[in-house]
Amino acid sequence: MPDAILFASDADLLAMWGALLLTLAAICSMMERRRLRRAQINRIGWVPWTGLLLTFAVIGFGLLVVALPVVLTD
Repeated sequence: MPDAILFASDADLLAMWGALLLTLAAICSMMERRRLRRAQINRIGWVPWTGLLLTFAVIGFGLLVVALPVVLTD
């Protein structure tokens, strides 16, 4: 494990998790856009991309909001 992660503070870890969840939310957004543009509705399996997007985005932004004051003061 890299030293930057191994010796990171709790706020740094929360910020990293928040960034990861926001990245997953962006991927869910792209997959939802792909699902809406397909020609045949039964070609790709149904996954609740919008629900996953909202879940990941809310949790990711929440983690970043909690970690941001401590990360900015370091």
